[in-house]
Amino acid sequence: MGHMHAPGKGLSQLALLYHCSFPTWLKLMSDDVKHAIYKLAKMCLTPSQIDVTLRNSQGVAQVCFVIGNQILRILKSKELACPCSSRRSLLLD
Repeated sequence: MGHMHAPGKGLSQLALLYHCSFPTWLKLMSDDVKHAIYKLAKMCLTPSQIDVTLRNSQGVAQVCFVIGNQILRILKSKELACPCSSRRSLLLD
């Protein structure tokens, strides 16, 4: 359903870049970000809470741009992901 006085349908025009590269202004390396993710995961934070913490405290805009992988996949590779962090387990409970 569109707006009456505008050509658009109210959808956001923001989109992530297809070509993601390491930001030049970021001083942290990928290993530093991974260690921060592991430390926050041991404090029982969810991947979205880890992302917010990294963005606000360390200035990491998108973790996948720095590391090349998503937070949940990184946690699953180290077996640090909580079983409740997947959507399917939330639906089944």
